[in-house]
Amino acid sequence: MKDLSSCKKQYLIKQIVLVFILLVFILFISFFSGYAQNGIERKQLFDHDWKFFLGDTPEAKANDFNDSGWRKLDLPHDWSIEGKIHPKNPTGPNGAYLPSGIGWYRKTFQVPDGWKAKKTAVYFEGIYMNSEVFINGKSIGVYPYGYSSFSYDLTPYLNFGKENVIAVRVDNSQQSNTRWYSGSGIYRHVWMITTEHVHVAQWGVDISTPEVSSKKAAVLVKTKVKNETASAQSVVVKTLLWNKNSKSSGNAQVKVELPANSEKEITQTIQVSNPMLWTPETPYLYQAQVQVLKGKNVLEDTKTNFGIRSIKFTAENGFQLNGKTVKINGGCVHHDNGCLGAAAFDRAEERKVELLKAGGFNAVRTSHNPPSEAFLDACDRLGLLVMDESFDCWKIGKTTYDYAKYFKEWWQRDLEAMVLRDRNHPSVFMWSIGNEIPERADPEAVKTAQMLSDALKKIDNTRPVTSAIVANGKWEVFDPLMAVHDVAGYNYNLSTAPEDHKRVPSRIIVQTESYPKDAFNNWKSVQENNYVIGDFVWTAMDYLGESGIGRYYYSGEVPGQHWENDFFPYHGAYCGDIDLIGWRKPISHYRSMLYNDDEKLYMAVREPEPNPLEIKETMWSVWPTWESWTWPGFEDKTVQVEVYSKYPKVRLYLNNKLIGEQATTMGQQFKATFSVPYAAGLLKAVGVEDNKEKGSAILKTAGEAAKINLRADRKEILANGQDLSYITIEVTDKEGTIQPNATNRLHFKIEGPGVIAGVDNADLKDFEQYEGNTRKAWKGKALVVIKSKHEAGDIKLTVSSPDLPAETLTIKTALKDLNHKN
Repeated sequence: MKDLSSCKKQYLIKQIVLVFILLVFILFISFFSGYAQNGIERKQLFDHDWKFFLGDTPEAKANDFNDSGWRKLDLPHDWSIEGKIHPKNPTGPNGAYLPSGIGWYRKTFQVPDGWKAKKTAVYFEGIYMNSEVFINGKSIGVYPYGYSSFSYDLTPYLNFGKENVIAVRVDNSQQSNTRWYSGSGIYRHVWMITTEHVHVAQWGVDISTPEVSSKKAAVLVKTKVKNETASAQSVVVKTLLWNKNSKSSGNAQVKVELPANSEKEITQTIQVSNPMLWTPETPYLYQAQVQVLKGKNVLEDTKTNFGIRSIKFTAENGFQLNGKTVKINGGCVHHDNGCLGAAAFDRAEERKVELLKAGGFNAVRTSHNPPSEAFLDACDRLGLLVMDESFDCWKIGKTTYDYAKYFKEWWQRDLEAMVLRDRNHPSVFMWSIGNEIPERADPEAVKTAQMLSDALKKIDNTRPVTSAIVANGKWEVFDPLMAVHDVAGYNYNLSTAPEDHKRVPSRIIVQTESYPKDAFNNWKSVQENNYVIGDFVWTAMDYLGESGIGRYYYSGEVPGQHWENDFFPYHGAYCGDIDLIGWRKPISHYRSMLYNDDEKLYMAVREPEPNPLEIKETMWSVWPTWESWTWPGFEDKTVQVEVYSKYPKVRLYLNNKLIGEQATTMGQQFKATFSVPYAAGLLKAVGVEDNKEKGSAILKTAGEAAKINLRADRKEILANGQDLSYITIEVTDKEGTIQPNATNRLHFKIEGPGVIAGVDNADLKDFEQYEGNTRKAWKGKALVVIKSKHEAGDIKLTVSSPDLPAETLTIKTALKDLNHKN
């Protein structure tokens, strides 16, 4: 009995201890519950469950407007890309002959009573263009520029505990407002931002790294805190730095006294030992967590990614990243995502960066406007330097309704929006304030450039300022304009750099645009001159609009440059190193080989002229060259084979017979051209070094089209209504060789929780709609983009074509909470 009693006592003691531990745990959770702002995330995605109407309906601003017949959709959304390409569409060749017009968006949402004590704002990453936002029938703002991010305070207008309606009118009806495809609508993300009345200001965290070495770095964090109450507030601002493994890299905190209705910028310097430095090769990111504390409560908890790196620009050493000179192999890009139009889905923006990196680029110029946040996030994460550009024009316009119409009133707000939003991205290494400004030769332009530069540097003086300048007479006339830039941007004028250097030895030069065909000469100039930091080709990727700028054509077709004639059905540029479905053209391999060491041998075939026709080029084109040894009708006729090589020599074999050997050193521009009588079979190029054959490139004649091959870039995507899988379709012969002349009609069927977001084939003369369930192959290839819904499951894509067996592919979707972003 004594032993039993003892056991009972031990049992009771254990139970008491467990209860005590549980109570302590509950108290612990209660103590820290204040750190979650009552469970409300600061930034919540607001993209889902909108309604859309194409047309002007002014009554739609009212809460009681009946929108039951409107289309339901999620953002991002570009209504132009959904339309038909037609020569009578007023957007014309600049806008890819796609429709524009006026559209309305509406969203009904509930606001909990608990938000009465909060500040609530709506944040738009970008609306193209001329947007007006209404909340519960009240107009709260108009924003003209389609590339700026902006927000509105909703707090005074909300119905707490009840329904609210936000309505957005978008006016892209003024046709001549751009020189490239802009898209139309709320084409970037929308967020709901909820804070306490004492909080960090919008874009209020500024992180820089003024001192950087391999042993230590000083991280300077400036935080602007706002007190929007009627009484003074005493708070603590605490900053914690985390590495990518979520381990602490340093912290600091300071007590701050905030007068009523005031804001104050707090500066903290945190030392980081043995920092991992950000470069394009090693894009290491840290995170700064900034908290505003009042007693036990966390009033604000915001996180910002940043990189530790130093940049320096001099005429003597060029551009130095972390003390090492880096030569820029850059490309210009517009903001569209091909068959998705302007819609800035995170995955589309990420894939764009992946393609640029795979194409050998280490830098990108965001021509001619600020990019999406998702694009810059991807550049940070994957390692791509960015020249962040603000405007295409200043006071004098290039088209009837372009930014010149708004410049005087809006330049400062738009410039500040770009710099404040983008300054913490380590990928951003230069600011550009303009492109080929029409008044560039006038003294007034010097004043404008100085005004823009001064305003920009009040916010960020850690990066140089440039703009892209093109000749329209004597080049020296631009000396005063270039003098107010930190780096002089040359468009198509790098050949004058040596003479310019003699005249202005302190000038640092970057070629902001160049012709694709001038790749070697530009590379050579960059390598030979320290004061030339790099080159940005026009363009890195094909884009919609500015139709025909990079086209080649045949004799008998409409001649001329893109500005001289209407070249419908051409509705895009075709001057990119990478085409609209992601295929790297031969010029891409050649350019990358010049700047990089990871590719040493490549072979392609110049398209033979179809006698009696001749192939004609334009200023931005290169000769049509293909990865093909399938040229029916050219048997025994001479075909030009190009081999690009970093080996001293190359040999070319056809059906195991040596055709010849040529040198491919710098004197030959790392290129050999062989004249070969065409015969079907196997074409093989090999590098030769020390008389030994190294490496090989092979092209094989394809048989008749026999199969469909499907290849997805991602076979698992998120069921968040926004994630994408890009599926490349190849028409091959029975052995799996792409049939480069195949133009088979392809039909797409989708089953499961997904939709076809876009279809394409990279042929900019094919004017079928980019939204649909069919497309013809071009050069044996096509592309389908699948977008997830909000349910998990398997998406099954079936691709069929007459006379070919159908092929299927399954994409899995998984649920994950992506409804908030820090």
